[in-house]
Amino acid sequence: MSAAPASKSSLTVGILTSGGDSPGLNAAIRGVAKAAYNRGDVRIYGIANGFRGLIEGNARLMQPADFDGILTLGGTILGTSREKPYEIDPSIRDTEAGRRKPAAVRATYEHLGLDCLVVLGGNGTMRTAYQLERNGMNVIGLPKTIDNDIFGTDITFGFQSAVEVATEAIDRLHSTAHSHNRIMVIETMGHRAGWLALYAGVAGGGDVILIPEIPYDIGRVVSHLRDRVALGKPFSIVVVAEGALSTSEVKLKEEERESQWQKAGGASVGYRVARAIEEMSGMETRVTVLGYLQRGGTPCSQDRVLATRLGTTAAEMIFDGRFGRMVALEGSCVVERPLAEVAGKLKLVPARDPTVQTAREIGTCLGDL
Repeated sequence: MSAAPASKSSLTVGILTSGGDSPGLNAAIRGVAKAAYNRGDVRIYGIANGFRGLIEGNARLMQPADFDGILTLGGTILGTSREKPYEIDPSIRDTEAGRRKPAAVRATYEHLGLDCLVVLGGNGTMRTAYQLERNGMNVIGLPKTIDNDIFGTDITFGFQSAVEVATEAIDRLHSTAHSHNRIMVIETMGHRAGWLALYAGVAGGGDVILIPEIPYDIGRVVSHLRDRVALGKPFSIVVVAEGALSTSEVKLKEEERESQWQKAGGASVGYRVARAIEEMSGMETRVTVLGYLQRGGTPCSQDRVLATRLGTTAAEMIFDGRFGRMVALEGSCVVERPLAEVAGKLKLVPARDPTVQTAREIGTCLGDL
């Protein structure tokens, strides 16, 4: 263990960040810490590198000064990983090796004398948080992800920052598309949920938006682009979420799709869509994959405020002993959701989501009509 056990004369809290990095993580950490220090006698341990740090006992006692000046920082001062201590290969689950990680997590929790563990992360993190709760540990979850796909909250911190980055990219690519009369395909993150592509696509004036929840017919996409040419608009912007599937792909099993893509060179969906558009229409097409640009950098003002609000509410919950919950946003109000209600669930874009309807009303093609 890299940290000494805490004295029970003070309330003792652990904080960790798990999964992919996201704008607003440091703002949320700061919100928890500053509100907790202002509420009473508290010791805060920073757990390094997500649940891996909990397994390895990699924690350090933080000081109030450690949380100064981090509001605007991207990434996470605690480090992160995708370690999932309870997701173990079934073949070794009941062996000593299979029991090691959960036992190590509990040992670190007890060694540090934690009264509560605050975990910041996405869907996998909330699922692990629920498993921690079921194993007798006090846990509070804070929802972060640029995908905005955590069930039980209207919005996650990190999402708006990513939307702004993607929107700016689309704005810039408009210039090139117009200058060269090209089709520009912009691939965003969003493996299972299309919130990011949808919002950035609408904000950036995308002519076509393809998301995982709405299988696309490439023929209809090409027809829409041809109609624009006929109207004197020889350039177009196509926004594609990385998990978008065609109407034919969605009928295949996952392994069949993977095999098909590998035979085609293993290209991501942006390149597959661009290749099909060029082959079917003859229109010059280019691809930009935004990738990790969407996750990095300084959080926008909205994410700073949201992360701080969720963090300060978590501090209130710690002192009131309200554990086993995720802090969430409902409308303009911060609320609490039992981890049992959110663990293992995804928030997907509904077919009749208002923003989907807005996109259709302004003539955006979603690949299905």
